[in-house]
Amino acid sequence: MHFLGKFLLFNVFLGTSLVIPNVNPFNHCQEIAWAVEIKSFGTDGQNGQSGQSGQNSQNTENVTIFSDGSSLNLNLAGQNGQSGQKGENGQQANCGNQPVNVRYNLQAANGGNGGNGGNGGDGGNGGSLTIYASDPTYLQQIYVNAAGGKVGQPGLGGNGGLGCQCDDPYWNVETCTGKPGDPDYSCTTLEFRCQNGRNGAQGMNGVPGRDGLMGKLTLINLNKPLKPDEPAATVTMNNLKNKGYLLSRNIWETRNGATNLLAPGSMIDDQYLALTERLEHSFLLVWNAPQTFQNFADQKISLRLEDQEIVKVNVPQDIWLEATTQKQNNLTQFIVYNAIKVKDVTRLESQGLSGNRRNLQLKLIDKAQQSDLITTKFKVTYRTTQSDPRFRDVSDYTTKYQGEITEDLVVLNNNKFMINIGQLPIKDRDLRSGLGVEVQLTAIRSFAGYTAKQTIVVKDVLGPFK
Repeated sequence: MHFLGKFLLFNVFLGTSLVIPNVNPFNHCQEIAWAVEIKSFGTDGQNGQSGQSGQNSQNTENVTIFSDGSSLNLNLAGQNGQSGQKGENGQQANCGNQPVNVRYNLQAANGGNGGNGGNGGDGGNGGSLTIYASDPTYLQQIYVNAAGGKVGQPGLGGNGGLGCQCDDPYWNVETCTGKPGDPDYSCTTLEFRCQNGRNGAQGMNGVPGRDGLMGKLTLINLNKPLKPDEPAATVTMNNLKNKGYLLSRNIWETRNGATNLLAPGSMIDDQYLALTERLEHSFLLVWNAPQTFQNFADQKISLRLEDQEIVKVNVPQDIWLEATTQKQNNLTQFIVYNAIKVKDVTRLESQGLSGNRRNLQLKLIDKAQQSDLITTKFKVTYRTTQSDPRFRDVSDYTTKYQGEITEDLVVLNNNKFMINIGQLPIKDRDLRSGLGVEVQLTAIRSFAGYTAKQTIVVKDVLGPFK
């Protein structure tokens, strides 16, 4: 029966119910069964709360001093981070008394889990030090402690609470029906089990914080405050013409050996920053253009001081300037000879077709009157149709010529262009009166390295134009 009992117990954990006849040959009515219903008793212990994390320490403020060789002791050390608190222990389960002779399995109460330990706080960074010293030997009289603060220690995890133990791990309950000796008399023996409660889990330890960083040294070989550098600016042309503008750059070098410069025992990052040079360069706009300056005074030009004290100039996109730069010592002059607004570059307007056959001409006028400055080249697409294209779209165009118009076919007179279309290699029949035409003209306009395009389309019916 001991082996059989273990077999029955195995089946309980498989979630089955097994009934096996009693092997007693004198009682054919008795049975043994294993029950699978489980109920808990007692109260689980509460979990412990996590420990509070340690606070991060604030960074020490940076300091700037002017050294004259006097002795000086500076404490710029960062504060240590606070330690994290220990997690609370989990509470022990409240067990009470195990129920007796019940007809179901029992699960004893579990202990509470321990709380996690709090994380350690970060140490504060040491303060950085800026020293103005005209003589580097002055630094040997300055002791500095700019060490970073130590890391805060992590809190330990709390212990888990104890779970309840079963007083009686196994018991049997017999149930009979009928009367002894009757044919329908039978008995069933149910075997039950009590499962011990689980002890609570140990809480996790916290994570250490971070050590603070050492402060850094900046060395400036001046005896007056260093002005901030301004290597770039965007300034109106009016200010550049009337006042000019001063660009500046502070040139720095990263070096090693900061602790060797200061008093013995100083604690600071060994890598330091030293000012090697300050560049100041003036920029002035000189207006030698025939155009009225007031039309351009509010335009803004961007400047940048680059290596070798070269000033890079960026002109606004809505103006074209013919200009040059002249550099002399610490001054760059930006001399403007001509200026055009971009909106005035593409103001060509058709005055229509005139003449006929080989005398067919297209007349354009420059409404901005800038053609004495702007170089203009033309490309043309000449198409014909049997329809009248002036008042509706047509789809039966045929291209008769496409290409550039040579300079000898263009006459410019006081901002007026006369383009001799009839002199292009176009067949006579494609220039006859009564023929619908479309002339698509592309003007390529260039000035001082700038380029823009304008397309003009003229639709008409050829005739004896005046």
